[in-house]
Amino acid sequence: MQLSTWQVVRVPDPGRWGTLPTEGVLGVQDLPAAVARIGLEPGDPVFVRPDGLVDPDLLEFVKSSIFGRLERESKRNYSTDIRLLLEFLSSRGVEWREATQQDLDDFRNWRCEAPQNPERISGAKWDREAAAFTKLFKWGKVHPLPVDISRREDRAADAVSSRVSWLTPRTWGLWSDVGLRGHTRGGMAVPGWDSRTEMRNTSFVQLMLSSALRRQEGGSLLTFELPTQRLRHWRYCHGRVAEAVTRSKNSRVFYASVDAVGQVEAYVASERAWAIQRAQAAGRYERLPEMRLITQVTSGRKPKVEWVDRNGALGEKELSRLDWMERQLLFLEGPEGPEPAYLWLTEQGLPMAPERWNGVFRAANQRCDSVLLTEDERKLTRDFRLAEVRGKSPYATPHSARHSAALYMLILLNELFEARYGLTKSERRDFAVLFGDPWWLVKTILGHADVETTKRHYLAPVSHLQLESILAMAETTDEKSEVEDLDGVFARLARESSGIQDIDTILDKAAS
Repeated sequence: MQLSTWQVVRVPDPGRWGTLPTEGVLGVQDLPAAVARIGLEPGDPVFVRPDGLVDPDLLEFVKSSIFGRLERESKRNYSTDIRLLLEFLSSRGVEWREATQQDLDDFRNWRCEAPQNPERISGAKWDREAAAFTKLFKWGKVHPLPVDISRREDRAADAVSSRVSWLTPRTWGLWSDVGLRGHTRGGMAVPGWDSRTEMRNTSFVQLMLSSALRRQEGGSLLTFELPTQRLRHWRYCHGRVAEAVTRSKNSRVFYASVDAVGQVEAYVASERAWAIQRAQAAGRYERLPEMRLITQVTSGRKPKVEWVDRNGALGEKELSRLDWMERQLLFLEGPEGPEPAYLWLTEQGLPMAPERWNGVFRAANQRCDSVLLTEDERKLTRDFRLAEVRGKSPYATPHSARHSAALYMLILLNELFEARYGLTKSERRDFAVLFGDPWWLVKTILGHADVETTKRHYLAPVSHLQLESILAMAETTDEKSEVEDLDGVFARLARESSGIQDIDTILDKAAS
């Protein structure tokens, strides 16, 4: 078989191999077992050369500890980046072990600056690619290193993540109504709208906006991890994120509004329950290759999950150390048989991998474009549209919810410090010593190790503003006016800062 380009195939999850030929694949009778024997795990990439053969050197790289310690999503991202470099080098007739600094400089120029390249990337994206290449070249003992992410000249000077985006609360409402609920520009439901997963999708978004969790953190929750313990005044609940699903591998407390948790509970009692009933009736759970039926979840500071598998073997693991793939294997005994313990399920009643939320958000963005943009405006992809056209339709990603939640927290905390408590400068200083200033509190909620990460990457549009003077205009007299005044604060920030999407701007442009 002769291919024109390098390809990357990924090891499927158990039960996702599909129907394999009875005669085997490439002479291998049991391909899943053979792949497992050589040390590959689900999600691991396999690099296929243009001649159709697996590259043995890159296979060893994937199996190495330097690559194997990466998170599954990082493996996916890095392998995608490396494939592009391999393709570039192949076009020059250069093997990757023979690459020079000039080769990498030319590749960087093409990726980041060349006018002929219609898909140029940001500085942050280049830094991620450079990190992937550095790992490969160091493992392959290529000297001198063609690129080294630790060298200043090999890093981008403008490496502020392009993934960072913000939507004001009411703009999230517009995005959800149009993109997830199928409403028209006028706010009416479209006849025939397919709403089979509407409650799941909208409740996930509200939970993310309320808690500022990452996609994997919120997307891998178990049903019994949903916050139930309410704080004073009954407006927020708190729960705990498992260390295995966080980026820092440190467990932390998270907070979610009672309203957001209530929406998730409504999804559990309706849409999710119906999906489970359909799966049980179709026998889907009986056909799963692996299932761990939970027998007990212990209490205490470090609760453990105890289970029994299909073969009757007992197992246990600390709840916080279960990664998202292990969590998808956990089931609870329900009234009609085993049910997934995993909170978010597909229409088929099966656990939904966190990365699949990208597709939900992508479909919602496309729906917003189809409703809020003209046919001519939709001809170009978002990256190539004029700023005026981009501003007519809200655009969101799972990480946008985290960014927006952080922005909302900062503004609300500043409002509490300044307007509600009326603290003097010295009193605010004393309060900050005891409890931390708003930046520090937001940093803690987000789980960042350094407050500068919070300021630079998540809240850049407001880090330079005098929020105190803006919020001083937001005089509150009752709960209703407080909400209206906060909307005004967001609208003002959207006008004075880049990157914040607000409904006033969107609807003004859509009407013009």
